[in-house]
Amino acid sequence: MDTTTQYLGLSLRHPLVASAGPLTQSVEAVRALADTGVGAIVLHSMFAERLRREAERDQELTDVGADSFPEASGYFPSVADAVEPGTAYLSLLERSAAAVDVPLIASLNAAGVGNWVSYARRLADAGASAIECNVYFVPGDVTLSGADVEARQLEIVAAVTEAVSLPVAVKLSPFLSSPGNFALRVVDAGASGLVLFNRFLQPSMDVERLAVVPGVTLSSPAEAQVPRTWIATLRNHTSASLAATSGVAEASDVAAYLLAGADVVMTTSSLVRNGAGYARTLIDGLSDWAAAKGFASVDDFRGLLAVPSGADDNALARSGYLAALEKAQQTYGSLRA
Repeated sequence: MDTTTQYLGLSLRHPLVASAGPLTQSVEAVRALADTGVGAIVLHSMFAERLRREAERDQELTDVGADSFPEASGYFPSVADAVEPGTAYLSLLERSAAAVDVPLIASLNAAGVGNWVSYARRLADAGASAIECNVYFVPGDVTLSGADVEARQLEIVAAVTEAVSLPVAVKLSPFLSSPGNFALRVVDAGASGLVLFNRFLQPSMDVERLAVVPGVTLSSPAEAQVPRTWIATLRNHTSASLAATSGVAEASDVAAYLLAGADVVMTTSSLVRNGAGYARTLIDGLSDWAAAKGFASVDDFRGLLAVPSGADDNALARSGYLAALEKAQQTYGSLRA
C-alpha cells in the first residue's frame, strides 16, 4: 500500500507520527523512532517556564557579584560563561536533524507570547522542518472571558507564524464554546495545521494524604472520540493539515482517525507502553487492514467518514447524540439523559 502522506507541506513516508514526549529527549531515542518507519517526529516540548527559570538563574548568578570587591570576582561566573536558555534543546534539535532522514518538528509550549518569536527563529535555524505550537492555557482567573482567552491564543499564533517561514501547526484544547470556529480562526491567523487536541493535565487529589499531587496518565482509546469528531467535522471546511493525537492503542485506532479525515496520526502513550518499536506494529497493522479492505493508498480512504460538504453539521451532531442514547438504551436498558 502507498502510505505516503502530506502534512504541513512536508512529504512523509507514513501518516504515523511520534508526538512530543519522553521518547524524544535524546539523539539516540530520536534515531530509534526514525528506524521504526514513522513519518515524522515531534521533539519534546520547549517550555516557556523552564526558559524563564534558566534566564532568572543566570541573572541571579551575575547579580551576586555585582557589588563585590574586584579581588573576589574570580569566585563568580562571568556573563560570558552563562549558558543561554534553550541551548540544550537547540543542540538536541541540530544533532537529531543531522542523524535522521525524517522531518523533525520542534514543539513550543506556552501560555503567552513572551519571547517565542526569537526562539521560533532559532528553531528554524537549528534544522526544524516545522514548528508545533502547543498553547496550553487553563484560565484559573474566573473573571477572564472566553473572548480574552481566544484572543491571547490567536496573538501567539500570529506572532510565531509571522516570525518564521517554516510551517506552523497549533495544538489546541477542546475546552471552548465552539472549537470548530476557533480552529478556523487559528488557520486564518496563519497556522498551516491543527493538532487536535492537547490533553487536560492537572494535579489530582490524594484523599489519604489530604494533598494535591501532580500526575500524568497515559491516554486511552476512549479519549479519541472528541478529537475524531472534530476532525471529521473540520475535514471539509479547511485545507489546513489536520493531525490527530490521543487515544491510539492499536492499528484500528489509526485507521479510524484517517477515516475521519486526519492527515497524520500522532502517538506517544502507545510507544511509552510498548516501546519505540511498537510504531512498526501500528504501521504494519494499518497496511494489513487497508489491504484487507481493498485500499491501494491512504488517500483512498482518508476522510471517507468525514462530515460531507454541505451537510447540516448541527443536525448531524445532534442526531449522533440521540443515536448514541438510543443504542445505550438497547444495550443497558432504561437510560435517562
